[in-house]
Formats: sequence, structure tokens, C-alpha cells
Amino acid sequence: MADPKQTHFSRRGFLKGAGLTAAGTLLEQAQALTAEVKSAVHEPAALGPDAVAVRLHVNGNVRATTAEPRDTLATTLRDKLGLTGTKVVCDRGSCSACTVWVNETPQLACMTLTLDVGDKKVTTIEGLAVGETLHPVQAAFVKHDAMQCGFCTPGMVMSCASLLRHNPHPTRPEVAHAISGNLCRCGTYPRIFDAMDELSKHGSSSRAELIMPRTMQGV
Repeated sequence: MADPKQTHFSRRGFLKGAGLTAAGTLLEQAQALTAEVKSAVHEPAALGPDAVAVRLHVNGNVRATTAEPRDTLATTLRDKLGLTGTKVVCDRGSCSACTVWVNETPQLACMTLTLDVGDKKVTTIEGLAVGETLHPVQAAFVKHDAMQCGFCTPGMVMSCASLLRHNPHPTRPEVAHAISGNLCRCGTYPRIFDAMDELSKHGSSSRAELIMPRTMQGV
């Protein structure tokens, strides 16, 4: 009677099979974990390349417009919302003529994408005055003739007004530091310092309230 056919396992074959089984199990576990992570984390929807609808909080008002992913806040303010007080000069973040406030912080509009603004509050040079009443910095610039061509003036005013909101009595070195990023090609710095000196010397609690525009008072 013939012997039944026997199956022989080598040590190498056994280890090889066990290794493949373990690797397959680990791969399945990794795939399952990846699927769980993807289902738990919702990736933001891609915007563009066409223009999308946006709502911007500008100078105390909600403005509806459209913006492409490439649009900067400066171009949106000027071309879409008609707020041409924000100037585009260098368009590369080196002159600060386009300075606006985003959540009360000076920011370069030419280097800020419109779609990145979201629900943040934007204040432009048009938002500083209250009706026909100029902001103290604007009035001081007019009094001391602290502008020539005027292209740098809006950004310069926004930087100076931000300084006074935090420091009603700045020294000249502090003013110089605050406007160090604002380039005036006409060289009007001495008159800008004179305007800020007057505001610093005659600052008071009532003036400090004026320094905060209506858009920042929740009106």
C-alpha cells in the first residue's frame, strides 16, 4: 500500500509566508486608519479658478462682491468696491502706500488675498472720518501740509492713526518706527513729524476717543 502524499514545509518557506501575512495585515490596518482620518477631517473646498462670491466687512458695512483666487484686497477695494483711497504704488509690499487695517492691525492690501480676509473687519482711509469730520491725523496732515503727490498719504495716515490708538503721546523715535515701512518719495517726513508732534502734545482722553473711528466703536 502506497504511502499518502506528504507536504513538506521548509523553515524558510514558513518564515516567508508568515512575513507576507503580517505585512498584509499591517497594510489593511493602515488603509482603514487613512479612511477614518479622511472621513473625520473635512478638507476645505477648493475655490476658483473662476470668481466666487464674497462678503467683506469694510468700514462698518458688509459689502458683497466677487473675487478670483488671485485677487488682492487692494484690487478688490479699488476696482470692485470703489474705495480708491487705498493706493497701489509698488504692488509688491515695499512702500506701504496700500496700508489698511485688518482687525485693527495695519496690513498691506497689495499682499493680502481677498479670499483670505474672510470675516475679518477691514478699515480703509475712507473709514477713518466720521461723516464730514476728519480723523485727527487727517486734519493734522492738512494743517501741516504733510503731503505732496499724495500717493503715500493714505497708507501713512493709517499707520499714524494706528500708532495713536495704542500710544496717544508718541515720541519722534516712536513715530519714526511706526512709519518706517511707509515710503514717501517726496520726502515729506519733517511735516509728518510736525503733525504727529502736535497730536502727541495736545492728546487727551476726548481726543483718544476721536482717534478710534466709528468702524471700531461698533457703530
